[in-house]
Amino acid sequence: MLSVIANVAVGLLTSLVGLGLGALWERGRRTRAVYRRAAFFGVRPGEQCVIVVGTKHGQPGTTQHRDLRAVVELTVLLSELGCQVSVESGALRGSNGDRTEFCVGGPIGGSNPRTGGHLTAHLPGVTITPFGDGPDSVAIVVGGRRYYFDRGHQEYAVVAKFTPPESTRPVVLVCGQSSVANQAAVHFLRREYARVVRAVASADRYCLLVKVSHIDIYSFHRSELERDVSAEAFTAAG
Repeated sequence: MLSVIANVAVGLLTSLVGLGLGALWERGRRTRAVYRRAAFFGVRPGEQCVIVVGTKHGQPGTTQHRDLRAVVELTVLLSELGCQVSVESGALRGSNGDRTEFCVGGPIGGSNPRTGGHLTAHLPGVTITPFGDGPDSVAIVVGGRRYYFDRGHQEYAVVAKFTPPESTRPVVLVCGQSSVANQAAVHFLRREYARVVRAVASADRYCLLVKVSHIDIYSFHRSELERDVSAEAFTAAG
């Protein structure tokens, strides 16, 4: 009788140990996954982040609805990674210092002047043509190729990650040809980041082109990685 009880006790103890080890392994797996995802976006769980967002053209103090949606999606993402978030306007000046910065919106029309500064200082191989009536309006030029703005049909966004020399944390720039492209790029990266990680040369510094197509049918949902243009973007055009 005692041997039966002992066997049952040993079995229960073995099961409990196994369950405990399994729970620890699963917790460790999830923690490693969070840290891998956080590393791609340039953040650390528990740290402070700042989202810098532009304004509507000609309407200071007002933000495009879709840019706000992009900010909300970024906030959800950063909360999932255990980060604390504050939001600033594109008029923000100075270094991002020890806060990872997410800068959303293009510089055209003064919408987000901080984006323009980031492009000039850190992405000399990327040019955005001025707004106008011609086919070149708001085209993204990188690596000798032009990516045209077909409003409401097919648009592009530049997504770049770099660390300014005066900062200890990186900047993640989301610069779309419209607020739809901004939202599409954020949504795409949040959903497909693991696939993007496998496609980029380095997760420490990168510049990607995200294409959003069939906007008139699928809004911001049909987006894909067009190219990794890191080599061209961080080198001044000859």
